[in-house]
Amino acid sequence: MKFDTPAGPNPIDKGRVIGVAHDRIDGPAKVTGTAAYAYERHDAAPNAAYGWIVGSAIAKGRIAAMDLTAAEASPGVLGIVTHANAGKLSKGNMNTAHLLGGPQIEHYEQALALVVADTFENARAAAALVRIDYAPEDGKFDLAAERLNGVIPPQGFGGPADTKAGDFDGAFAKAAVKVEQTYTTPDQSHAMMEPHASIAAWNGDKLTLWTSNQMIAWSVGDMAKTLGIPKENIRFVSPYIGGGFGSKLFLRADALLAALGARQVGQPVKVAIARPQIPNNTTHRPATIQRIRIGADKDGVIDAIAHEVWSGDLPGGGAETAAQQTRLLYRGENRMTAHRLVTLNLPEGNAMRAPGEAVGLLALEVAMDELAEACGVDPVELRIRNDVQFDPEAGPQRPFSSRKLVECLRAGADRFGWQRRNPKPGQVRDGRWLVGMGMASAFRNNLTEKSGARIGVDGSGKVIVETDMTDIGTGSYTIIAQTAAEMLGVDLDQVTVRLGDSRFPVSAGSGGQWGANSSTAGVYAAAMALRAKLAEKAGYAAEQAQFEDGLVRMGNQSQTLASLAGAQGLWAEDSMEYGDLDKKYAQATFGAHFCEVGVDMDTAEVRIRRMGGAFAAGRILNPKSARSQVIGAMTMGVGAALMEALDVDTRFGFFVNHDMAEYQVPVHADIPHQDVLFVDELDDKSSPMKAKGVGELGICGAGAAVANAIYNATGIRLRDYPLTIDKLLKAQAA
Repeated sequence: MKFDTPAGPNPIDKGRVIGVAHDRIDGPAKVTGTAAYAYERHDAAPNAAYGWIVGSAIAKGRIAAMDLTAAEASPGVLGIVTHANAGKLSKGNMNTAHLLGGPQIEHYEQALALVVADTFENARAAAALVRIDYAPEDGKFDLAAERLNGVIPPQGFGGPADTKAGDFDGAFAKAAVKVEQTYTTPDQSHAMMEPHASIAAWNGDKLTLWTSNQMIAWSVGDMAKTLGIPKENIRFVSPYIGGGFGSKLFLRADALLAALGARQVGQPVKVAIARPQIPNNTTHRPATIQRIRIGADKDGVIDAIAHEVWSGDLPGGGAETAAQQTRLLYRGENRMTAHRLVTLNLPEGNAMRAPGEAVGLLALEVAMDELAEACGVDPVELRIRNDVQFDPEAGPQRPFSSRKLVECLRAGADRFGWQRRNPKPGQVRDGRWLVGMGMASAFRNNLTEKSGARIGVDGSGKVIVETDMTDIGTGSYTIIAQTAAEMLGVDLDQVTVRLGDSRFPVSAGSGGQWGANSSTAGVYAAAMALRAKLAEKAGYAAEQAQFEDGLVRMGNQSQTLASLAGAQGLWAEDSMEYGDLDKKYAQATFGAHFCEVGVDMDTAEVRIRRMGGAFAAGRILNPKSARSQVIGAMTMGVGAALMEALDVDTRFGFFVNHDMAEYQVPVHADIPHQDVLFVDELDDKSSPMKAKGVGELGICGAGAAVANAIYNATGIRLRDYPLTIDKLLKAQAA
């Protein structure tokens, strides 16, 4: 099915199941321990051996010699995979570094060997006996030191590296009010509950991987390329994923090394990347340096805006596209954005929790707060004055498909009690606490991806949906079941959903905030095809047939789904493809964050007192799970603002705090109250579901609201994230 014209009235609009809050249908399996996670697939591979990864102890250089003698003689060892015996390997299209290094070493903790043994303990003990002599080379590990060597990166998901409209320099020079500041964000690590883990088994030349992966089809393709075998010979199975946040979008070392280990020892092998290896072995969010300049009139109306970003990655990598929201969020006839990429020999930088906008808004929304203060305008009112209903770079000929930023700002402010805020910093006290409020806009591009599904009705009238879509804890099972139930007129408990298997039709996968809208649209397409088959079998006109209560009706006639499906069942398969509506209309999601903090007058300890947000993201498919996603994202925003940072050893090129003891993330007790409001919206130009993504919107702007609240509480403006106690104390003493 092709979506190339705005959606009119359709079966989803009934809203009997879609748009209604439902418990997650996968919940019971998860809380009872019966959900099948990759490393625990004892049913699929009861005789699996264990692999332990040996990572590089240098960041750049070569292996001079590798001695496996002691490791091979260690108890229980079945084999050791290295570059010397793994056979010819290529590199996947979406991998920046090779997943198995050697003899060349590209980054610290790059996998150089896999020790396979009969038990986990034996594999780990033997891995400690692998002796590697290195020939180190000088590397580059400091973004600030290398900033001037940045180059224009290739175009990526964020569009072109640079954009320009009007005459920014001239307009900025003449502006009545100017803001010009530099903001920095650190490297950050994923911290999902389930580590990267896989079990691999070969049956002749056929490979099966039970793995933790967000994008099945992408990774099947990259595994096929890496091993040099046909895609048809590879099966990925990933029905449950314990979090990914972007780190599991691509093929990682656990999957490849499990496959190589299983091929070498002739039996299934399971591999998990150990928690302390994850930050340096997998991917991370790269650090940024961001320069923002805004010129406005005395009333705060923007005429000139510029956002320049520097970030780093390995050779062949990409930039953190942190200026992309600045291209679309606020008015200004004269504008420019620019990204520069620095070559660094740190581990691979890549997608993490709303890449681009999440870190870009940490800077832009603080700059907007600074502009509001300079103009003497309330921060909410400033943003309303600079609202624009079309792409400000392209002009009125490219309007937004829907844009309810102003509604979010007003509703969120009213709900939060923003009118009680004292605009003068450092004036509100509660005992020893300085209390302040801050806010920020939320923005995330709306992306859609082609997505397919197979849907059927069996002889009992139950509905089955199959798609390789994944559920990374976000509720995919439930919204897909809701879509099928709505389309075929059955109750939710009459639907069985099967996900995460490469034998199923290719879906959008989980990433980029496109998963929910795109995957349910794929189910919609398949369901429309099945409705047509059922109507034809009943002798009804497809466009007149009504599906409700397990029946197909036309006029005063009806037949049951079960009778039409028959003993063999009836199936249909289709996918949703997208035309050029996203070229004709700018598509994005919007919101407004509000935060109240307390800052201890003596210790500078920061406590979040409450957070609130209002968000517009098209039709909300399941308000209960959507709220959970948003409050989780807001929590990640607090982490980015106050505590999350990978500390780089710029001498040796690795992340020092590479475990959960030293890498800090927020917990429930850090944020006692979070409030979420969804502003009613249908976007008929996004998909037949009239929905948009919401999962990553909640992190975008949340950290800036925290930073702005700290300023309102203390009068201290910090522009170097995270906003830790030492930085506050230093500024306090200055």
